[in-house]
Amino acid sequence: MARRIELVIFTVAIGLLLNACSETPLPISHDNPDNYTLKNDVLWASPDGFDLTMDIYTPTSGKPSYPVIVMFHGGGWLINDKSIMDQASAYIVSNAEYVVCNVNYRLLSDADNTVRLNQIVNDAFGAVLWVKDNISDYAGDASNVIVTGDSAGAHLSAMVLNSGTNLSSVPFSEHSLNFTPTYLPAGRTAEDIAAEQGLTVQAATLNYGVFDVHKSALAGFESIKNPFWLMGGSIARGVFGDAHNVQDHPQMYRAVSPVYNIPEASTHSLPPTLLTSGSEDPVVTPESVRLYKQRLEAAGHTAKYWDYEGKTHAFLDSGSNRLLGSSFEHDAPPALAIMIKFLDGIFYPKEATDT
Repeated sequence: MARRIELVIFTVAIGLLLNACSETPLPISHDNPDNYTLKNDVLWASPDGFDLTMDIYTPTSGKPSYPVIVMFHGGGWLINDKSIMDQASAYIVSNAEYVVCNVNYRLLSDADNTVRLNQIVNDAFGAVLWVKDNISDYAGDASNVIVTGDSAGAHLSAMVLNSGTNLSSVPFSEHSLNFTPTYLPAGRTAEDIAAEQGLTVQAATLNYGVFDVHKSALAGFESIKNPFWLMGGSIARGVFGDAHNVQDHPQMYRAVSPVYNIPEASTHSLPPTLLTSGSEDPVVTPESVRLYKQRLEAAGHTAKYWDYEGKTHAFLDSGSNRLLGSSFEHDAPPALAIMIKFLDGIFYPKEATDT
């Protein structure tokens, strides 16, 4: 009983750390609705009848089209939804000229705790393909797409970068370590998208990302000791179901781990990438993010790293965090300014130089 009480206390603490906004969120001071239009809950796919939506923010400055940011929220693939990125999305479109697509994807805890991690990757791939296929309706430029996310969302973004050509119509299994996007353009197969490199994007910003699922599983992510399962309202299990575990099927866990799937630049060049982490992050350590940067560079890719001094995990989340005494208002804008500066240098180089 004492161990159970300790686990509940630990769960509450972690919940406050990662997901607990104040009961009355702080008013947004970095949101100018005059600078954008917003389409809420745009339905983009319904895998197995599970509706997936995104919010689409479009600048009102009058340009014929804008680069597009596809944003994936964090939460250990078990908690949160796109609302945790509401303020970050509004900040970006209020202060820069990008269409922002804030995406919902399935969680491991959905569908009675039966969703598998490869299906979540399928959702991320499908969201990018939907955006490329439809974003012109929202003044987005499908030829200039950026993927971004925090924590688990950064993992999904990195999967788009590293494994976006590992596609197949054959479902993911221990015998087929490929992915089938949740959304496919009409008349196209997963194999067609892979051959055309249809998931190629032009930039990425990965914030305190989980890049080694294999290592996380070995450390006990799938165990009841991981409080994310309780916060997601689910009984702990393998991320690929009870029939597979990291000891007997390590190849499946490595297939969803970006760190093991970085292509050589000579065969597939990745876009410019910004990596960020909080210097005091105990969940995704700065050392793990810097290691990922080193692996990218060793494979011939370009990556920048920004260390957010004094900050811990989830500094981009909406609202405020009472446990840490932090809030979006205070902590997110400096990080988002770094992200915008990085992207402007790629997509608006003259304006970035002028400023």
